[in-house]
Amino acid sequence: MSNNEKPGILPDRYGLGAAGMPYTSLSDYRPIPPNATGSLFLPDRLEKGYHVEELNDGVFYLTSGAYDCMFIATGNGVVAVDAPPLLGDNILRGIAEVTDEPVTHAIYSHWHADHIGAAGVFGQDVTVFAHEYTREMLERWPDMGRKNGIPLPTETISTSQSIAINGVTIDLDYKGVNHAPGNIFIYTPKQKVLAAIDIISPGWSAFKHCDASENIRGWAEAHDWILEYDFDAVVSGHVNRWGTREDALASRDYTWDIIDFAKQAFDEVDDFELVERIGFSNGWVLWEDYFNDMTNYVTKQTLTKTTDNGQTWAARLAGADVMTKYHAYSILEALRLEWGLLSKFERTITGD
Repeated sequence: MSNNEKPGILPDRYGLGAAGMPYTSLSDYRPIPPNATGSLFLPDRLEKGYHVEELNDGVFYLTSGAYDCMFIATGNGVVAVDAPPLLGDNILRGIAEVTDEPVTHAIYSHWHADHIGAAGVFGQDVTVFAHEYTREMLERWPDMGRKNGIPLPTETISTSQSIAINGVTIDLDYKGVNHAPGNIFIYTPKQKVLAAIDIISPGWSAFKHCDASENIRGWAEAHDWILEYDFDAVVSGHVNRWGTREDALASRDYTWDIIDFAKQAFDEVDDFELVERIGFSNGWVLWEDYFNDMTNYVTKQTLTKTTDNGQTWAARLAGADVMTKYHAYSILEALRLEWGLLSKFERTITGD
């Protein structure tokens, strides 16, 4: 039986062969560690499609089991932080479950639709805080904003600003480009809760290509920015549980292991036999094989490393065996574009 005929694997229905993406199945990867499932199988989430819990003193965590956000009950109005479409109207249901306060304010972490696309459920009269870049994007592409009912930001920041809403202090911090330009950190210092969206995924590897980040180096640095805060809980936007400082440390160490192994690959992998085998007639084939070989080197080193708790990353972070190759590829490319480094292969060709 061929690979495409194995049970649980889709056939090559488009006939693309090597030009297409391969299909895999659950049996190709490790089982998910029990501590990574978080709210996914909780009775209330299975029944209602969402789970809500108080993190500390009026700050709540709300998740669909795939996307999450937070909200703050101030005593005289709710401040909603993000509005993922996979929660949709369940955002209002989750809020109503714990308070009868109306949503008076919203904060957008960044402009990506998967995190704010349902903000129209708050109505058009809410006061909305966001980075000025987020407003620019929503104005530039109306289908991302007004046409879909997403209220435009009414208050924008460019760097960092502390705001007080009904006596609750919320720090809005922009430390520079990371996952996306304008992606801000939202922190409640009294409650010690941080929303840092699309950087870590507690208990999991991030989604492929460093969570589809627009700047890989900034995304990697943002792991250290998270750890500058004094927090007891971090809301990350994904996957199905809120995170701890231990989760943030693990994600940072995993990320920097990939970076270190990628730098190592730049110095050690040359693969000049590829030139002899492939030649230069189709440079993309040569480049694909070279980068794929370096990606496999980095993936192997990362997944088999014994980490500080005695586990490998493959065993420690759910989905690491699925996603590490994508992170490795993106980081290898970022070493060229955002770190300004050349691989051994390139240095030899150019004589550097």
